[in-house]
Amino acid sequence: MSRVPALWRRVPAWAADASLGVLAVLDAWINLFDEGTPLVWTCVAIGSAGLLLRRRLPLTVFLLTLPMTVFMDVAVAPVTALYTLATVTRDRRLLVGCALLHAAAGTLAWPLSETFTGDRTWTLVLFVYTLATAVVPVLFGQLVQARHDVARQLEEVEEAREHERALHAQTVLARERAQLAREMHDVVSHQVSLIAVQAGVLQVASKDPDAREAARTIRSLSVNTLDELRHMVTLLRASGGKETELAPQPTLAGLRQLIANSGIETTLTGELPPHISTTAQRTVYRTVQEALTNVRKHAPGARAEVRLWHDADHYGVTVTNTAPTRPAVALPSSRQGLIGLRERAELLHGTFTAGPTPRGGYKVDLRAPARSG
Repeated sequence: MSRVPALWRRVPAWAADASLGVLAVLDAWINLFDEGTPLVWTCVAIGSAGLLLRRRLPLTVFLLTLPMTVFMDVAVAPVTALYTLATVTRDRRLLVGCALLHAAAGTLAWPLSETFTGDRTWTLVLFVYTLATAVVPVLFGQLVQARHDVARQLEEVEEAREHERALHAQTVLARERAQLAREMHDVVSHQVSLIAVQAGVLQVASKDPDAREAARTIRSLSVNTLDELRHMVTLLRASGGKETELAPQPTLAGLRQLIANSGIETTLTGELPPHISTTAQRTVYRTVQEALTNVRKHAPGARAEVRLWHDADHYGVTVTNTAPTRPAVALPSSRQGLIGLRERAELLHGTFTAGPTPRGGYKVDLRAPARSG
């Protein structure tokens, strides 16, 4: 059973639409036989040919199928048009109005005078029946639209989870490196320093030239080892994860590319003071990256604004997003990303705040003193 939808998705869109147009013509021909007038067949041709444009102009195509519905009892063209419209619009009032129009067109008889001179009870029953048949493609189209929304949200959730897993792995690795750096500084460096001191004492106190030379060599090697250890400790403390080893740390130069690749409609305004440190640039970059990730995760369809600013005493970045336009999937969050941004801000002697806006959006703000840049 699962192979049938897979095969159907391989059919080109134009071929599927052309097939529906042919089916609509056959549907009209079966209902008319040889009784159709040129006017009727013109309406059939317009309504059936319009199905070729149903993906681009769904509402217009639906309106084009109404005349042929007045002349005959057809289903393919109007039902297809209604279904297509229901898969692309979120306006429930428009869908209700179109369903009522379809029911009215299907109830009318040609000539129109016969509609109001016959049995009104039968006319009402026919209207209700036609309206019920119109509800089916509308509901099915809305179901397909909801399915697409859920699939898109699942993709966004998976991307967010991958991002969180990567951040968690980087955090764990950074913590381990910091622990290793402390161990090397507190234990290994201390012991090597003692070796250097003892070698210096031996070099001065010993009367044997060979012993003094050996002590001098040990002291020299110990000093060089201490220099290497200090360099290694510095690197370990500066490293934030595996990405640090493989690629250069991000700076403000990559901010526009980050925004372009975020998949969110985002505007970038303002600027930061020139010649700020690479640490400050990296903090601003990570703040924008985390904020846009959260927008994609928690506010599907929202727009965002990234504003860089500075004055005489401070500089910073503010990321604000609008309210979501699509429902978001509720996910548990450890808020480790925001905690990490707050820690980065503290390293710059600055502040980090995040919270909802009065209009249903969210705002992230990083503020640091100018002397930290």
